[in-house]
Amino acid sequence: MHVIGGTASTALAERVSRELSNAPFGIPFTKRFPDGEMYVRVGGRLEGEDVVVVQSTRTDQDLLELILLEDAVREAGARHVYVVVPYFGYARQDRRFFPGEPVSARALCRHVELGADAVVTVDLHSAQTLTQFTKPAYEASGIPAIARLLRERPVDLLVSPDRGGTERVRRMAQLLGKPWFALDKKRIDSEHVELKIPADLPQGIEGKHLVLVDDVITTGGTIAEAAKLLKKHRAGAISAACTHGLFLRDAFERIKAVTDDVYATDTLGNAAEKASVAPDIADILREHFPSG
Repeated sequence: MHVIGGTASTALAERVSRELSNAPFGIPFTKRFPDGEMYVRVGGRLEGEDVVVVQSTRTDQDLLELILLEDAVREAGARHVYVVVPYFGYARQDRRFFPGEPVSARALCRHVELGADAVVTVDLHSAQTLTQFTKPAYEASGIPAIARLLRERPVDLLVSPDRGGTERVRRMAQLLGKPWFALDKKRIDSEHVELKIPADLPQGIEGKHLVLVDDVITTGGTIAEAAKLLKKHRAGAISAACTHGLFLRDAFERIKAVTDDVYATDTLGNAAEKASVAPDIADILREHFPSG
């Protein structure tokens, strides 16, 4: 099995290759033509081989590069092409909210899988998105990666910033053997939320080490407000942890200003990247696509 890392996921792809018993690893050559069009070329002998292409699709450019890489690997004679999309862009639009809109998640699933025999992704925004693939598709979780990191750090309580993340924080709590609770959230507008600590919280948080757990941190508004609320209730230390750290605009600095640390996995390169999902992706590849 060969692993190829697109420009959006080069470091993670190399980690995946190491997890796969040091599978051959390659970085494609990319450039821009004078008219702005993208050029990619893969190297190495891929004829008759199983090839894993790893590329997050945070931007439209990342998505185009992935589609070209899939075709390049096919042209090189690969036997099977397994596409790993650690961060799957456009996944939030998983239904039509207004007349005339596309179901963007479904549209992207169809295009990503065109040149693939199977797709692996990490922590999709909605489980519904996985059903939009017509080819085999698997979802790794970022929770074990964060749990592996937190085992080495002091943790007393895990906190979900809203009730929607209950299942996520519950699973993390099971892995770490720690208690958890979810904040009550009321959205005021796209930039502002109102958070409250639940009245039925069985234990206090004063002096405790708390970790806020989320799947994606985008603008950081909810996480920052949650940290401020916990500080008002005299929490001892507060960290924020997520799978996908987008950190748009000044989100990272805003969160760092009100927390003691910020953790993210390596699905997207950023300053908070401290845990790797490579072992979890490799487990799926070994289980479902044994190379022979």
